[in-house]
Amino acid sequence: MIYDVHAGSDDASRRWEIDLLPNLIPSGEWQALAAGVAQRATLLNSMLADVYGAQQLIASGLLPHELIFGHNGFLWPCCGIEPPGGISLHVYAADLVRSADGQWHVIADRTEAPSGAGFALENRTILSRVMPELYRELRVQHLASFFNDLQQMLIRLAPTAATPLVVLLTPGRCSDSYFEHVFLARQLGYPLVEGSELTVRDATVYLKTLSGLQRVHSIMRLLDAHLCDPLELSTDSLLGVPGLVDAVRRGRVLITNGLGSGVLESPGLMSYLPSINQQLYGEQLLLPSVSSAWCGDVVVRERVLANLAQHRIVSAFPSQHFVPVCGSSLDATALQALARRISASPYAYVAQSLPPQSQAPVWQSGSGELRARPISMRMYAVATTEGYRVMPGGLTRVAALADQRGVSCQHGGLTKDTWVLGEAAPQGEQWRAQRTIGVAELIRQDPYLPSRVVENLFWFGRYCERCDASARLLRIILTRYLDGDDPLALQAAVELADELSLLPEEGDLPGRLRAALDDADWAFSLRANLLRLQWAASQVRGKLSRENWQALVELQREAQCLEDGEADFGERVDVLNRLVMSLAALSGFALDDMTRDEGWRFLMLGRRIERLQSLCSSLAAFLRGPAVYDQAGLEWLLELGNSSITYRSRYLAVAQLIPVLDLLLLDEQNPHAVLFQLKLLVRANQRLSEEFDSPRDPALALLAEQLRHFDLRSLEHPLFGNASVQAVLAGLADLLQAVAIASGELSERLALRHFAHVDDVSQQTVSL
Repeated sequence: MIYDVHAGSDDASRRWEIDLLPNLIPSGEWQALAAGVAQRATLLNSMLADVYGAQQLIASGLLPHELIFGHNGFLWPCCGIEPPGGISLHVYAADLVRSADGQWHVIADRTEAPSGAGFALENRTILSRVMPELYRELRVQHLASFFNDLQQMLIRLAPTAATPLVVLLTPGRCSDSYFEHVFLARQLGYPLVEGSELTVRDATVYLKTLSGLQRVHSIMRLLDAHLCDPLELSTDSLLGVPGLVDAVRRGRVLITNGLGSGVLESPGLMSYLPSINQQLYGEQLLLPSVSSAWCGDVVVRERVLANLAQHRIVSAFPSQHFVPVCGSSLDATALQALARRISASPYAYVAQSLPPQSQAPVWQSGSGELRARPISMRMYAVATTEGYRVMPGGLTRVAALADQRGVSCQHGGLTKDTWVLGEAAPQGEQWRAQRTIGVAELIRQDPYLPSRVVENLFWFGRYCERCDASARLLRIILTRYLDGDDPLALQAAVELADELSLLPEEGDLPGRLRAALDDADWAFSLRANLLRLQWAASQVRGKLSRENWQALVELQREAQCLEDGEADFGERVDVLNRLVMSLAALSGFALDDMTRDEGWRFLMLGRRIERLQSLCSSLAAFLRGPAVYDQAGLEWLLELGNSSITYRSRYLAVAQLIPVLDLLLLDEQNPHAVLFQLKLLVRANQRLSEEFDSPRDPALALLAEQLRHFDLRSLEHPLFGNASVQAVLAGLADLLQAVAIASGELSERLALRHFAHVDDVSQQTVSL
């Protein structure tokens, strides 16, 4: 698992760390906690209905209006929206700590888009496999029921549809929880989409799929609400969907959690929850909050300022960007500065008195010892027809240091699996079927394949081939440079690299080679293309098997070796050898590991277009250069086309022009031959035209016919310097260049037809 600590930084990703020892909770204690969390979720849902409705709690003074209207999570455009089933808070999470007397306290309410449930499930998957016997003996309660309830809720509350389309809306790869988003989408069986993949037409949300626009009925929101609609919310958001609020307002789509639900995450509200619950339900809260005091109250503020060193000061609003600080850690000058800051904007600060957190044993793998560390626990609840149901487990987080106050995975903390003991059902871990699927409903193609996924698979294929071709040519140049025994072959290879823009124009050859290998800022370097490959792969993580992804991780490790500025050219040749092997593994996964669906077809289209362009451009430049007369040049041309072994096994002779051209141009059994790839590309293009009723472009087919009828006997002349032979080679080079240009134009047409979706909704295939 990967956790992005700071999205967008150069060293953002690190492994998600899980402690070997689970956090054990007895069944009786857990039932009391679950009841308190469910009660709290019910209360907060009622508060949301009032805040965006009648606002009676504010009018009666039970809820300070400054904490609501001053919060950047309060969204005015969402006032008056009636949520389906009266539920705005569909998924709720509470962060809890246990004090020295064993009492649990809620330290934070998570009502915006609670994260971590997917990580909790992945932790359970790992630990149940590491300690299967102990897991069974302790009869640990399973987590599957929570995710079943989540699936059913997303379907039950969706606008009427026989088979509603549910999607998970993610901010994208730069989110610190993107791995969890991918994992949840896989487990729930719903498409993971970004805002650019959705569009609103006539107050209805559609998903841009390969086959057209498909109506979306439910959206599980994994990004902040204010980013969801640049028309009515944050106008500078590039992550949302224009018109989404209007679609929600008209009841055309369900969004979980409701837009604007994050307003209740303010810690300043905690001290008001007991009286509000007493007013609404006539009962006390089962789970107390950590002692909190909102400084906007004059009496409270004076008491806090008088004892500032005894409190922890936190921000009442996320927009403050105020780092929590403990008064006990400040000197007299800093305390005075903090007091002045609170007095200047009292409504923006909350004083808390955190109890000492309970600790749990943590296994230190380096020393082989147990160490005590503070822990906190996040519990999750989902709305069902019978009220809120709490996940029988959760995400336990461990502080990095023994004396650390507050636990955060962003600051190096570990996690523990949370085991609730004693009442596991034998079949509880199984996912329940949402409906019975008959023979007539069998599906062999993904009906909701997002265009973005297809586009990234297409470019994933292209970058795989581009990196392979670049690595092979740079390896050829490096080996000839190191050997130094054939200057003509080296010169021809360098000229080919120049023709293909694989070498920078300025500098000596060693410097140009280093830049071509590892200068990530130079757009055509191998390192830059490997980064693009990794980016495209990260966008289609959900379509790749675990083994395929592991091969990509290994490729990334090899790519990082290119950054070693101290490595000599001999070591870099070894790196290139390993890179070519890793890229070959990706090709094998594409051919043998992936289902032949539309995504796979576009991945292979990308590979074929890129290979065809690379082959044609390389051969055309070679035929126009001096190495066409040189045996060593023909040898490295075979190496570039990955056909050296085939040539030697067939001819048992040194490289010669006519058989080399036959193998690399016209051999329809050689996957690295131009005609082989051209025929497959023409066939795939014809199939796409038939399936999607798009006009055919005969250009590639005509070029394939011209190449097929090329007569190699026209090169059988005793003197290669003869003008007629030169003319034939020049004409062949022009034909190959025309094929490269036509394949590039095909790539652009595919992007416009299948990825852009610029047509009107009435012209699309729309599922209502």
